[in-house]
Amino acid sequence: MVDFNLTEQQEMLVELAREFADDELIPNAEKWDTEGTFPKGAIDKAREMGLLNCTIPEAYGGMGLSFLEEAMINEELGRGDPGFATITGVTMLACHPVIFAGTNEQKEKYLGRVANGEISAYCVTEPGAGSDVKSISTTAVLEGDSYVINGAKMWIGGAGYADWFYVLARTDDKDSYDSFSGFIVEADSEGLEVGKKENKMGQRCSDTRGVRFHNVKVPKENLLGGKEGGGWLQAMVAFDRSRPMLSSHALGNARGAMEEAWQYSNERMTFGKPIFEHQSISFMLADMSTKIECARLLTYKAANLLDKGERATLESAHAKRYAADIGMEVTTDAVQIFGGYGYSEEFPAARRMRGAKIYQIFGGSSQIQRLIIGREMNKNFK
Repeated sequence: MVDFNLTEQQEMLVELAREFADDELIPNAEKWDTEGTFPKGAIDKAREMGLLNCTIPEAYGGMGLSFLEEAMINEELGRGDPGFATITGVTMLACHPVIFAGTNEQKEKYLGRVANGEISAYCVTEPGAGSDVKSISTTAVLEGDSYVINGAKMWIGGAGYADWFYVLARTDDKDSYDSFSGFIVEADSEGLEVGKKENKMGQRCSDTRGVRFHNVKVPKENLLGGKEGGGWLQAMVAFDRSRPMLSSHALGNARGAMEEAWQYSNERMTFGKPIFEHQSISFMLADMSTKIECARLLTYKAANLLDKGERATLESAHAKRYAADIGMEVTTDAVQIFGGYGYSEEFPAARRMRGAKIYQIFGGSSQIQRLIIGREMNKNFK
């Protein structure tokens, strides 16, 4: 039987995250976005409250929560501010390969450092290799007791504030999935260069930069898992595990937009009554609510499969694709309900709409999610 009831602990977690969003994120989101401020103080506060590092095991200093609980918390963070949700999520994205494949020593060291307040970043995308991960050209060559990494990464969230990076690189030049390996690279490594902060359409508080590697030496013990050839699987597992989190960010942002539009629709008067009482507006809000409910169910299903230790590639793709797309639809409709005020940056609708777009692009674009869904369907139907 499917049970939609939350435990008392889960209800408390959601309430805690909701209060944090109301008190810390919503009042500051506009300022952070306008000024491009990296909200380090709020990040530290969220970590101290137990709202971050959710699925890092307790043995390594994390919260040891389930993926479902992580999704619940992150929906509230996305409702507060999608930029904040993204910048806190990128650290967890970099931790997933370590949780999945790291040696015990690597887990104790690097997960422990994150649990104590450090920031990590996931270095996979390159200027010429985004959706097509297999096309990455960054190389790692073993020379003595160190690997020497050369190459460039692009669109790396949190790069300017990261203490360490998960880096996917080629350890041979064969056209094979076994050609890729994962590395943990310290941010202060000689030859590692972090580029300028990107001036983005939205989510401007989330620091995004390019990262270049010029003969960066990485000790052999920082080869993730202690052996070459496991990088592709590490990266794909990280995507599967992070997509429910990204889905929760997108649906949370959409929910925030819907709630703000609903409030405005009950205050704005036309033709002698609140615009909510006009069917054209109430139907828009009803459709927004249905889309958000559907996105949440898909997200919870994917997270639940991960909690059971099952493969969730298809379900995570469903959740990410749908939540990202309805996030764009809902926030666009919210701008429409606000009318001229929705087009003004003095109201939250425009910021939420700008912040929604990136979910259709990063973490695997909506087109890539459809490709994955089609591929998985073909496997299942044969």
